[in-house]
Amino acid sequence: MALMDIDNLLGGPPPTLLPADPAAATLAAGADPQEVARDNPASSLAWAAVAESALGAGEDLAGYAFARVGYHRGLDALRRGGWKGFGPVPWSHEPNQGFLRCLAALADASERIGDTEEAERCRQFLTDCDPEAPISSGAAG
Repeated sequence: MALMDIDNLLGGPPPTLLPADPAAATLAAGADPQEVARDNPASSLAWAAVAESALGAGEDLAGYAFARVGYHRGLDALRRGGWKGFGPVPWSHEPNQGFLRCLAALADASERIGDTEEAERCRQFLTDCDPEAPISSGAAG
């Protein structure tokens, strides 16, 4: 008999696992993230890379905008995957990392532009998705 996840014993939703991101291999090969995002506009991973690059360059508003696009594209993908607005989105599942990276970048960018309430909401959402997910995009600025 297999062990059940404790959340399922309590009636919680199962983890949402996104399908592989078609842009992942192109990004891993070193392609320019902006070109990859242009060619794969539904890819949260591509938008995360563009947002992190902008934030790393001190382009806070651009980073915010790129992260916001990737976040919304990720929400679309999660909903297509059966997510109902709550429940685990594990960092350990690599295809989920694009969405989670966008959420972290959005938190960082929101903080930088002075929208601390949005930054706090994003960080709480990130923790709700997976407490093991990095809480910051790691982009210097």
